Amino acid sequence: MLKLTYTEAGLHLERVVAPIEGLIAQRVILALRIGQKLCIEPGRASFLLAAHTADLAQLEIVLNRDRTQAITVTPVDEAFVEVSLQGSWIAADADAHEGMFITAFCDRAEFFVYKLWQVTQTQVSSLA
Repeated sequence: MLKLTYTEAGLHLERVVAPIEGLIAQRVILALRIGQKLCIEPGRASFLLAAHTADLAQLEIVLNRDRTQAITVTPVDEAFVEVSLQGSWIAADADAHEGMFITAFCDRAEFFVYKLWQVTQTQVSSLA
């Protein structure tokens, strides 16, 4: 499973070895115990990845075999592509800017998305 955490400081992506249902159940229980409002709804999340890496071609091969359209890769410019994922948004309300987005795909697709995100983060940090 991929977990994207959106905060004021930015986006953090991680791979989690847990079923989506378990993570959602834990989050609901936590919200109930602390008396916090919680919104869970289906949605899409997107972020940028570096366009010129060998692993992007590998991801596209995996996605061409899948054909579910749960993950789409769209060129943005010469340096980046936009990856869009179907999943579930978990936040205090539907319009919140901070929250968690979770999704699950085949292991290879998750592996390449996560690896490309790490490469992109390294490239962007070295430019700063």
